[in-house]
Order: sequence, then C-alpha cells, then structure tokens
Amino acid sequence: ELRLVESGGGSVQAGVSLRLSCVASRHHFEHYCMGGFRQAPGQEREGVETIDNFGRKNYVDSVQGRFTISQDNAKVTLSLQMNSLTPEDTAMYYCAEDYYPCTWTSYDYAYWGQGTQVTVSS
Repeated sequence: ELRLVESGGGSVQAGVSLRLSCVASRHHFEHYCMGGFRQAPGQEREGVETIDNFGRKNYVDSVQGRFTISQDNAKVTLSLQMNSLTPEDTAMYYCAEDYYPCTWTSYDYAYWGQGTQVTVSS
C-alpha cells in the first residue's frame, strides 16, 4: 500500500521561503505522476505543481518562478521549494500520486498524504 507523508509546513512572514517534503513508501505505478495540491479555507483544492516518473514538471501560473518541485535520485522523496511566499499561498498543502499522465484535477489522484499547513502573514 502506498503511503505519502508530508512535512515542512509552518507559519512564516511574507517573502521568506519554506521547503516541503513528501516521502512515498513505494510507488504504486511504474509510470506515475506526483502532484502537489493546496486548499485554502473555503476554497476548492487546486493543483499547484506536478512531476512524473520521467522527471517532467509543470507549475500553475501563480507559483511559476517561485516554487520548484524535485525528486531525489531514489524517487522516494518529493521536495517543494517555495520562495517569495505571499499571504495568498496560505493553505493546507498535500502531495498525491496516481497513474501517469499528470493532471490538475484532484479527483484523478487516488493516493494522498495527510497534508501540512503553510501560513504566510504579511
């Protein structure tokens, strides 16, 4: 059974950086996509970035140039480097995994971590 465990959230001031991690117990699919999602209070869960087993990455426009997603060589740990944080980035952040190809739709992902809270104050 695939388990995803996130860590690295916290409360920070605007402009600083945070690094989130998501550790996968195993990959359920040979060809997979790992997605980073976030959900702010009262809002729908939105896709933020994706990376597939081929290493191809995509970012939503609002984080392009500020966030960087990466995987370690063993492809066990997913990292999300978030720079120049703004209050609009405040949300619960989740990692998710499902079969390739990557989509931005949360309903396409069957496996989810428990989430980690990121709060950015101005």
